[in-house]
Amino acid sequence: MPTLFIPTPLRKYTGGERTITTQSSTVGRALDELAQQYPDVKPHLYDEEGRLRSFIKLYVEEEEVKADEVASKTVSDSAQISIVPAIAGGSQGTNGSPATNRDDGFDPKELARYSRHISIPEFGLEGQKKLKQSRVLAIGSGGLGSPLLQYLAAAGVGTIGLVEFDTVEDSNLQRQVLFGTSDIGKSKAEQAKKRLLDLNPHIKVELHKVRLTSENAREIIREYDVVADGTDNFPTRYLVNDASVLEGKPNVYGSIFQFEGQVSVFNYTDPETGETGPNYRDLFPDPPPPGLVPSCAEAGVLGVLPGIIGSLQANEVIKVLTGIGTPLAGQLFLFDALSFTTRKLKVSKNPDNPLTGDQPTQTQLIDYEEFCGIPSGESETERQESDVPEITVQDLKAWEDKGHNFKLIDVREPHEYEIANLNGELIPLDTVSDAADQIPKDKDVVVHCRSGARSATAIRELKEKYGYDNLYNLKGGILAWAKEIDSSIPEY
Repeated sequence: MPTLFIPTPLRKYTGGERTITTQSSTVGRALDELAQQYPDVKPHLYDEEGRLRSFIKLYVEEEEVKADEVASKTVSDSAQISIVPAIAGGSQGTNGSPATNRDDGFDPKELARYSRHISIPEFGLEGQKKLKQSRVLAIGSGGLGSPLLQYLAAAGVGTIGLVEFDTVEDSNLQRQVLFGTSDIGKSKAEQAKKRLLDLNPHIKVELHKVRLTSENAREIIREYDVVADGTDNFPTRYLVNDASVLEGKPNVYGSIFQFEGQVSVFNYTDPETGETGPNYRDLFPDPPPPGLVPSCAEAGVLGVLPGIIGSLQANEVIKVLTGIGTPLAGQLFLFDALSFTTRKLKVSKNPDNPLTGDQPTQTQLIDYEEFCGIPSGESETERQESDVPEITVQDLKAWEDKGHNFKLIDVREPHEYEIANLNGELIPLDTVSDAADQIPKDKDVVVHCRSGARSATAIRELKEKYGYDNLYNLKGGILAWAKEIDSSIPEY
């Protein structure tokens, strides 16, 4: 049977119903059925002469139904009919406080600030009180954390915790809109707190200026109602998931790559059924091998994408805290910015999940670097570099100054080369094997990338396939050169 979707402005006349299932075979009859079931809707659809109002559009699936076709437009049993009214996009409202005689804990300035929330029937003062009483922990203030934190602060979440130990870099500003040029070199945590309190002085911001580890994660997460994951690496992502599960906290997940983003709500307990939904390990039981999935620094990300995904995370956090709507629990939302397409996929529980499966085997946090294939105490870059010959940026500079006969190979991508380069020959990592005839064996060859990981992989491949023994990895890559040798080289 056809489904008729009712837009938000008309739901006040339908008792909040979002859809009705009709018995009708045409669009016109479906609207008549809606008007019969909810008489107060009719004046908002038709004028006094029975004509469809000009500010109402009708669609069957994605196809517009013209006003003169409404009565005769046939629909299939599985059709989706949408009523789309014109929406102003804002409201004039008043600058005063909503009238209330309740002891609600808000001062008049807060009530005025949150008036647009309070005026929503499904949200109201009760929803705002729940936000004020809530505690949310954000992991990171980067591309995802920047919009997430700002919208949570603006919404009036009473206490926002932030795990952040990094400093602001120039390359952050393409997407991390929480910061400005004057913040470069300063603590992200401190600058974020300053910005959030300026945005909303009625909230509290608690800083955890530490790296999240297996030793401190549960203690930190335990003090909050919801965790919002804005991490950019797999060890921390699995750590956040596992700590959230062990502490019984919902985890609002976001992830980005180039033009695509993902959002979900993990470990959410339905207040009506008491059932807890799937977590990140149900979706991805194991991480990809180190180096297989490039970071955003290597592969890039459209600057506006984390703004979109981070805002969606904030939306899910607010839904979880206030109990409105249906959180993305058991669902994975996918967004493609290039094609502007979205999908929602079902996430099922995995009976082999070591935390929540049929026979759980993990009751505490583990070594997540080791779990992700990175030996404890080493960064992924250090692990990649450790088994190949190295040369420091100082030694390379000395070779250049002395006129030493060597060849410099750059295994980054062309777009990275355009940002910054050391005048080496560009041979991207995935073409190194095919371009081996361009790499000499009769003199020293220095191979470099952004930080040293990909160049180590290239050297390992060339040694194994072609027997090279004259290759040196530039330790720390072009980033080390920019920091220690030539500050005019852009860091990215």
